[in-house]
Amino acid sequence: MNKFSHIWLAAVVFLIGCATGLANSQVGGKQPLRLVQTIPLPNVKGRIDHMEVDVKGERLFAAGLENGTLEVVDLQAGKWMRSIPGFKKPQGALYVPELNKLFVASGDDGMLRVFWGDTLDLLDPIQLDRGPNRVVYEPHSKFVYVGYGGKDAGKDYGEVGIIDAKNDNHIGDIKVVAHPSELLLDRSGTTLFVCIAIANQIQVIDTKKRQVVSTWQVSSQRPDRHPNSSRNDCHGLQVGQGSRSLSNRGRDGRRLF
Repeated sequence: MNKFSHIWLAAVVFLIGCATGLANSQVGGKQPLRLVQTIPLPNVKGRIDHMEVDVKGERLFAAGLENGTLEVVDLQAGKWMRSIPGFKKPQGALYVPELNKLFVASGDDGMLRVFWGDTLDLLDPIQLDRGPNRVVYEPHSKFVYVGYGGKDAGKDYGEVGIIDAKNDNHIGDIKVVAHPSELLLDRSGTTLFVCIAIANQIQVIDTKKRQVVSTWQVSSQRPDRHPNSSRNDCHGLQVGQGSRSLSNRGRDGRRLF
């Protein structure tokens, strides 16, 4: 596959606009998204996976899953900036402005690499197990959570690794039923929702106790997906905004997040 990959920036522009108050100007009428620009990524082959935005620095980080690179885009100039090589199946990317750090997970080498946010120089490589994917940050504890393990690591269970983001130390793991597909934190940072796509489950973790406290069965099908598909709707989940499969209210009707 020799064609350039392209990032469609309409959604990115919309999200940044919302963060800076654009949503307030849309009261009284709907303004549909429109294509603003396409940006070619030179020499990137294959699929682009997760993306992350540095809003203040106006940069976009895109994981070149099949290319083994992290691509950096200048959103203000609307052009590609640079490529960081050396990954094996890069997936989750997480930028933490308050720590001036960028965390990048790569599944096939079991690594979570930490880069300086400004220079993008490698700071620390953190060796985990195979399958690192989603990465989330909890600002109160300054912990990073990363999902990995499962079949990718030859295990019959998955893990959520706990990283001390200030010192880049792997300080513990929380066992879950299989490889985590999605990680979502509530606003307080005390509850971590772990979507297990292969099991059609959400496992709820108490981050203080560092253990699973509840397991919810979720819908195994999206309305627009073939009935024989085994994938569920994990990637449609949004904490606090509802989804097809996850409500933000408990069985007693109490708001959870």
